[in-house]
Amino acid sequence: MAKPKPPVQKNETIQLTFEDLTHEGNGVGKVDGYPLFVPYGLPGETAQVKVVKVKKNFGFGKLLEVHEESDDRVEPPCDVYYKCGGCQLQHMSYQMQLDMKQKQVKDVLKKIGHLEHVSVHDTIGMDDPWRYRNKVQIPVGEKENGELKTGFYQKRSHNIIDMDTCLIQDEMNDRMVETVRRIASNLGISAYDEQTHRGALRHIMVRTGQNTKDIMVVLVTKTKKLPHQDKLIDEIKDAFPNVKSIVHNVNSAKTNVILGKETNVIYGDEYIYDTIGDIKFMISPKSFYQVNPTQTKHLYDKALEYADLRGGETVIDAYCGIGTISLFLAQKAKKVYGVEIVPEAVTDAKKNARLNKMDNADFFVGEAEKLMPWWKNQGLEPDVIVVDPPRKGCDEALLNSMLEMQPERIVYVSCNPSTLARDLRILEDGGYETKEVQPVDMFPQTSHVECVTWLEKKSD
Repeated sequence: MAKPKPPVQKNETIQLTFEDLTHEGNGVGKVDGYPLFVPYGLPGETAQVKVVKVKKNFGFGKLLEVHEESDDRVEPPCDVYYKCGGCQLQHMSYQMQLDMKQKQVKDVLKKIGHLEHVSVHDTIGMDDPWRYRNKVQIPVGEKENGELKTGFYQKRSHNIIDMDTCLIQDEMNDRMVETVRRIASNLGISAYDEQTHRGALRHIMVRTGQNTKDIMVVLVTKTKKLPHQDKLIDEIKDAFPNVKSIVHNVNSAKTNVILGKETNVIYGDEYIYDTIGDIKFMISPKSFYQVNPTQTKHLYDKALEYADLRGGETVIDAYCGIGTISLFLAQKAKKVYGVEIVPEAVTDAKKNARLNKMDNADFFVGEAEKLMPWWKNQGLEPDVIVVDPPRKGCDEALLNSMLEMQPERIVYVSCNPSTLARDLRILEDGGYETKEVQPVDMFPQTSHVECVTWLEKKSD
């Protein structure tokens, strides 16, 4: 029997009532059971919607006019919010953002992990959910008059939206980008054009220490030489005498990757510093360092609480990066072994351990799923394993290695609830019980959510 045709057609204008939100924050309304996903729609609202795409089982719409507004609808404070792809949730009250993220975690745990019994706490939010990002990397383009412009890409495109400020960036980052752009423009430095693969300046990156106020500027060019380098350095220093580091990075490849392989410090120090809690970190241009240290402290405090360390434990930190979680754990553990596949990160982790005078944390380059079985054969028996994988989640071989090592507790830090739910199911089937999940709002105004999960080995 032929499947019924969708009840709406492309370019049709309809009245729609929103019932729910997708994980990206789009409104969901149904026409005769057929779901339509509409950006900027909020549950409880009735709106006029234009149907822009029709698929077999669902479609997409464009919000034309809201007839009945939700109490949670707010006016976005950013002038380019509806053009820019950086934020997705500025039209929502902050409480609704936090509730949406908690619900997202609950939904995927139930749907993917079949873990509806697990307690998911209220999302830990920020007192002030603006100006939190300590790192900006922003593409450079040219206006029609030849002046340089900087801004994030328009949604689903590589068109740069000319903007002077971004309300989720640290204010210092904003001012630095604007100043560097103005100086480079006045010196006649050309912007890189990804269509023609010509021009010089590709990206401006600024990193700031939230607690130290250290500033690092990274200028990414396609060219081997940084045009007007000495003049550029002098003028940046004149504008910001407290700048600690100016770095030139060369990226001559046709790629969307921001940083190239060649990095040269052209003024000041190789690193800047910042602190999370009592621990100090060295940050280089390529360091993976959390962009929201305020919320990172909440995240790591919760990881430490779930690890439940009493002073005699051995801990493995897989995906240790520059040692951020490892050093938090080392404050309470007897011994921490950190594993990371990126050699430069391990070098930084060792430096950070020395910087904090911690001699009970060792760091190793390699794949955790290969190192851990070898450690097991050497007699290493961890009490706790902590993982903080990328968005794709844990490698299956790593999950198997964790199950073979049989630690008392596993602490899983995740930036993707879907892969977290998938991996928790595997760990549950392997003999662990998921006790609770704590969502943390690391990226307010966006649809991303971070989680810390506590697992215990089931008693026989």
